[in-house]
Amino acid sequence: MASRYIREFLASEAFKNAGREVSDVVPRLVKFLCCLQVTKTHLFTVTLREIKWVVIPCMQSYGPSMLPTLGLAGNLCLAERISTRFDKLGVGDIVLVQSPEVPWKFMTKRLKAMEGQSVTYFVDPKNSDKSETIVVPKGHVWIEGDNIYESNDSRKFGPVPYGLLQGRVFWRIWPPKDFGSLAQNKGKDSVS
Repeated sequence: MASRYIREFLASEAFKNAGREVSDVVPRLVKFLCCLQVTKTHLFTVTLREIKWVVIPCMQSYGPSMLPTLGLAGNLCLAERISTRFDKLGVGDIVLVQSPEVPWKFMTKRLKAMEGQSVTYFVDPKNSDKSETIVVPKGHVWIEGDNIYESNDSRKFGPVPYGLLQGRVFWRIWPPKDFGSLAQNKGKDSVS
């Protein structure tokens, strides 16, 4: 008896129409998901900066190092990956960097110097005025947080390989009062 109902259902127009609809939807869904993956991997990433961390699906960076540019109340930002792929980054850009110390964590820092440039920095700004000057080696960049008193950056671990740069943070979406470009305040004061 059950087999008769199954045969009738399989022969019905409703089953045939459902099969056609699924065969129309599946390729479109696959194309959409592929496009989404390519966009996330090669073009744009959405970053969420909360108190002490940045999320780019499940990737994080600790500390208030980008105060006052990126606050502690939570910032949702866009980061594009094209600039890192085609060497179009410049001094003053805010970049997304894979941590040289903890590879599964990501940091948001400001690019202070490119390869071949010299940079003068305070070794321990909390406790002394001692400064040093270094020339950034080939294939590396110098990154620092805007809050030099609370930043784990190149002053601690030295120049960062260019390959660890994951993208350029260029637009803040949240909070609404700070909506807009992050490119307006590029700091070039410590680079020669």
